[in-house]
Parts: sequence; structure tokens; C-alpha cells
Amino acid sequence: MRFSRMITVVGLHAEGEPNDVITGGVLDVPGKTMFEKARWLETKGDWLRAFLLHEPRGKVTQCVNLVLPSSHPEAQAGYVIIEPASYPPMSGTNTICTVTALLETGMIPMVEPVTYLTLEAPGGLIRVRAECEGGKVTGVTFRNIPAFVLHRDAMIEVAGHGSLRVDVAYGGMLYVIADAADMGFGIVPDEAADLSRVGELIKAAAAEQLPSVHPENPEIHTVNQTLWAGPLRREGGVLTSRNGVIVSPGRLDRSPCGTGTTARLALLHARGAIAEGERFVHESIIGTRFTGEILASGTTGGLPSVEVAITGRAWITGFKQYVLDPTDPFPEGYTLTDTWPKG
Repeated sequence: MRFSRMITVVGLHAEGEPNDVITGGVLDVPGKTMFEKARWLETKGDWLRAFLLHEPRGKVTQCVNLVLPSSHPEAQAGYVIIEPASYPPMSGTNTICTVTALLETGMIPMVEPVTYLTLEAPGGLIRVRAECEGGKVTGVTFRNIPAFVLHRDAMIEVAGHGSLRVDVAYGGMLYVIADAADMGFGIVPDEAADLSRVGELIKAAAAEQLPSVHPENPEIHTVNQTLWAGPLRREGGVLTSRNGVIVSPGRLDRSPCGTGTTARLALLHARGAIAEGERFVHESIIGTRFTGEILASGTTGGLPSVEVAITGRAWITGFKQYVLDPTDPFPEGYTLTDTWPKG
């Protein structure tokens, strides 16, 4: 059999969120930086996203990472993050999965008990500390790109739901953050469909009513995720909260979400609710957890910002080869609204 395309991936999940990492079949794409490469894929190479994430090969809950050579002298590798409907500057679960795949498959040498490495994400350099034992990555801590708040306590009008108070913060993606209790949600599993549906309405309203532009990169310029924030509580003295992030086109992140945790930490710090060096535990709708910590504060493009470290884990779930038979009538797949929301 002659295949017209063959792509090899490592399948993983980070605290429940499934992410594939491409390890073969794509040599490189045009662009000097990972941000430029991501924009090229989005505008000229989107077949790759469709091929891997649309049905019949993919699913709306899947993300994929394309590992590429980096031209940055400090980076051992680069990666482009490809979500079902976007190419975000940064993603925590995708970073944790990519690090785990690179080290556990030997693409980057593993050093026990700790491996230090630097990766280039579209949003910038990501410094990583990976705890390793017996050939396994037992924990990944990454220093995220600077996070900041763009809107605090703003009111928006949400179609069919009236006025809602929200905040907008950047943690590698632009998040509109809403208190779940304000809409009667407890962020529990049987609310997943409603959280996703209403979350997409909130995102659309915030994107229209709250102009949000990254102060140093005007190409990052619209709200693209909703974060449902649960109430804060203390567990053993550690600030803790549940959350649920809605990933377009309208499904719930299974993990606690790394960039969402970063954005929420920026908001909590701006409100004086958490200090530098204080740990914060973010819990997902299925009970998995990331730990965040504010390492430093400063400014980004004139805005107060924080640098955040996120710690989580990933597990390899399989090794796969996606192929394209030249007679296949669906080379870029298809989507149906029973599983792919209209968002």
C-alpha cells in the first residue's frame, strides 16, 4: 500500500487532558520563530490540524503539538500548539505533554533526578525543570511567559443571560474569567455541557465588548477562552480552587489548565489575594490538580505582570501513525455538530 501521508505521534494526557505530540512525518514549516511558524500553519498549512483533529482520525477533545527545530540559541527544540480551533501562543498541558514525550522517547537526553531544558513556544521561551526517575518523567515545572490583567470587574451583556461581571487576563492565552457561582454553576461533571455552551456565549460577548490586545504583540488580540472560577478555599494553609476552562469550539478542558491557572494567578495577585512565593492549587472538573506559584512581579508593555511557575504531570497513552490513503475521500476530515459544537 502506498500512503500519500504518514505522521507519527506520541499520545499522552496531562492530568486528564489528551494531547498528541508529533515526532515524525513533518520536517519543518516556514518561519524564523515558533510564532511565525504557527501563523504559517494557521493561514497556509491548516490541513495538518484538519487531518489530525477532525473526524475520522481525531476528535474535538484532542490537541496536537508539532515539534520543530528552534533557531533560538537557548532552546533545545520548539513546538507549535495546535488546538481544535486555534493555534495559541502557549498551553500548559501541551507543554507538559511535549516535555514528557521528548524525554521519555529520548529525543532529548534525560538526566536523573532532574532535567533542565528550554523550549521555544509561539509565545516565547519556556524554561523547564523535569523531575525524572527510572526513565519516567514524574513531574514537569515550567516558567510561563509573563501574565497580566487587561480588564477587572467589567460588565458584559451575554446573549440570553443578561449582565455578567467578568475579568480578562493573559496567561499565554487571553481568558475571560467568570465566577461560576454567579451563573449558578458548581463546576461538577454533570454540568459539562452547560458550562461549555454558556462559556462560549461569554467568550463571544467578551471578545466583542472588551477589546483586549497584548501590549507587546498586537497579533494576540482577542479573548479566546472562558475560565469558570470556583470559590477560593484553604487546604492545609494552601489557597485552592476548582476551575473549568472552555476550549473552542466549545468543550471543557479535562485538566486544571496551565495557562488558565497562570491567568488566574495574575488576577489573584492584582487583587492582593496571593503573594509572591505563595503556592496555589488549581483543581479540574475531574479532580486533577496543577500547582502554581508566582515567582516574580514586574511589567510587560507598561502593564503590571507576574511570572508564574506551573507544575503538573503527564503519562504516555500510546504510539500512533496517522496515514492518508490516496483514495480516502476525507483527506482533511469533517466535523458534525453532534460532537463539534458550533462555537
